[in-house]
Amino acid sequence: MVFGKEAARFGVGVIGNIIALVLFLSPLMTFVRIWKSKSVEQFSPIPYLATFVNCALWVLYGLPMVQPHSILVITINGTGLGIEIVYLMLFFLYSDRKQRIKVILIVVVEIIFVAVLAFCVLTFVHKDEIKKRAAIVGSICMVGNILMYASPLSVMKLVIKTKSVEYMPFFLSLFSFLNGVSWTAYALIRFDAYILAPNSMGTALGLAQLLIYAAYYKSTKRQIAEREAKGEVVMAEKSVSGRVAQKPNNDSRV
Repeated sequence: MVFGKEAARFGVGVIGNIIALVLFLSPLMTFVRIWKSKSVEQFSPIPYLATFVNCALWVLYGLPMVQPHSILVITINGTGLGIEIVYLMLFFLYSDRKQRIKVILIVVVEIIFVAVLAFCVLTFVHKDEIKKRAAIVGSICMVGNILMYASPLSVMKLVIKTKSVEYMPFFLSLFSFLNGVSWTAYALIRFDAYILAPNSMGTALGLAQLLIYAAYYKSTKRQIAEREAKGEVVMAEKSVSGRVAQKPNNDSRV
């Protein structure tokens, strides 16, 4: 029975790893757009800063000296940490000076925070108090995880103001929801409150984001279509103006 439970938990954990990997990769098209345009436009760095520190905290939580038998937690969050570093590097490259300073300062603060937490927990909480280590790190991870799930809502003001979800990546919200569902199931099979609490809340936050996306999807499509039509009119006017400007030269040759 125990073996069956552990096998089920491992299987759900593997599924959770796959979904989480897709979650980490979901903003890829956003960053392809940033790379092509050489600008971050109105995209917010907050989701990637939140995910960066969240992954670092969960890697610490999954260490054998903090929470044994959590290899799946380490593997996916270690991978996510590497992916977020790439995203933040691109954000740094294509932001203006003010935003670059903001991003680098937040990253430095996050690194110092995780390093100090790791030092304090591993130094001042003894090995025979491993449950206490897990409680301290797990409690902080819960906060980090909730912030990660809520971070796409940071563009909420822009969405409401513009009635557009153009700068609220859909796949980030979709896989945030699916990731929350999978890790909630993982935590329920062998009860782990530190994984269950933030991921159940993450499921609700992910669902809220999808509902917001659905509410403004049509108005977003309409705005993009109008912008593209306006761009075509401008191009046509420029083309006509160009021909008019060239006409005197043609006449002079005749």
